[in-house]
Amino acid sequence: MKLIKKIDILIVGLGLLGGSYAKGLKKMGFSVSAITKSRSSVDYALKNGMIDYGTTEIEPDIIAKADLVIFALYPHIFVDWIAKYQQYFKSGCILTDVTGVKGSVVYKVQDMLREDVEFIAAHPMAGKEVAGVQNSDDAIFHAANYIVVPTEKNTPEAIELCRSLGEILGFKQIAELSVSEHDEMIAFLSQLTHCIAISLMCCNNSEGLEKYTGDSFRDLTRIARINDEMWSELFLSNKAALLNEMDRFKSTFDELYDKIKNDDRKGIRDMMRLSTERRGLFDKV
Repeated sequence: MKLIKKIDILIVGLGLLGGSYAKGLKKMGFSVSAITKSRSSVDYALKNGMIDYGTTEIEPDIIAKADLVIFALYPHIFVDWIAKYQQYFKSGCILTDVTGVKGSVVYKVQDMLREDVEFIAAHPMAGKEVAGVQNSDDAIFHAANYIVVPTEKNTPEAIELCRSLGEILGFKQIAELSVSEHDEMIAFLSQLTHCIAISLMCCNNSEGLEKYTGDSFRDLTRIARINDEMWSELFLSNKAALLNEMDRFKSTFDELYDKIKNDDRKGIRDMMRLSTERRGLFDKV
């Protein structure tokens, strides 16, 4: 089932990602409404033509009108929202999300959800180091990856609609992963990298380092400017997978440490060659 412009879309949570979805979908001619906690976010989105209607209240009529609901909330808030308000969805409504972990969310939502409403999980691998709807920009999707995370409870029609959403928003590549595959992947490619950046910024408290650094340090620690409320929840929600990747990283870091300590130049160069070879696969073209 393709996403068509005559459907009504509701976005719940109008922050950076929710706002970027709204901006992109409105540009494409869709009818977009929003529910979010901040009146200033609603006012900004309305003033900038990102939504047709916005509210900070739970308005049953607005929820019941939506054919597609996109949730851009913290994981625990998303689960709580479904538990409290799912009675307002119209029959046949499709739900999707932008949540950064799936194991702690997908099965809970699908198990509690009415049988006439379907939730198909997704994860846009895009973002910025700043928050809020005022920083939203649908251009962040255009060189990014988009992951659809179906389960056995999902219909082919909902999966196709979710993929269609990614295509319309302009994501460069669309892929599918299972819930467990997604969380293992995200532990390495996203959460571990944030852990490394945080550790780098916390391991040396010498004053004035910002006066001497080059681009390599800035590039490596770009994501150390972090939303602590959101990311701490994501880390703990994916604890087992993340700790496994941290152990793997520590082992490899110790291997490099030992090669440097023992003047093993050949071993150092071998690791550098492997690093260079693998990094080439990630270059954007």
